[in-house]
Amino acid sequence: MDINFNKGNGLVPVIIQNSKTLQVLMLGYMNEEAFKKTKTEGRVTFFSRSKNRLWTKGEQSGNYLSVVDIQLDCDADTLLIKAIPNGPTCHTGATSCFKEETAKGFVYDLEQTIHKRIDEDDANSYTNQLYKKGINKVAQKVGEEAVELIIEAKDNDPKLFKEEAADLLYHYLILLKAKGYQLLDIEKTLKSRQRQ
Repeated sequence: MDINFNKGNGLVPVIIQNSKTLQVLMLGYMNEEAFKKTKTEGRVTFFSRSKNRLWTKGEQSGNYLSVVDIQLDCDADTLLIKAIPNGPTCHTGATSCFKEETAKGFVYDLEQTIHKRIDEDDANSYTNQLYKKGINKVAQKVGEEAVELIIEAKDNDPKLFKEEAADLLYHYLILLKAKGYQLLDIEKTLKSRQRQ
């Protein structure tokens, strides 16, 4: 990656984006040393202009940004880093420094929670308890929720319809985990069907 650090007097702007939801989380700056450290450690490190030193995001809070992908723009003077945030990104406690709190992309957070409860074998978790009953029980539950959604679709209660739709989606995510897939795999399948 041939980054042009000269245009910005040794610094390039870096846009941080949540790799799953694509929400823009923050903007920072890197010099060549910060970029190398980021690549080596897999955690986003900036050059702090106010502290005049390298600064790894999360070094005090523990809210690190784990690098998934790094892209260079067409002028080779701006980076886009897709990352997985380990907690809120903004120092105010907000998800994004741009104060955008949205439900968009929450399904991916829910998917991570489902995976965590199962992977950590949380005995108190309904999710894990259902998962441990096996694929037949999980699939049966998805079927039950689908039928309940169909019934609510025929009625005229928007609140109940949304509740049943949420239940179906939640159980569907457990089914994907039980089959060894993620929502991203299904998105790729849908994308492959898109007509050009």
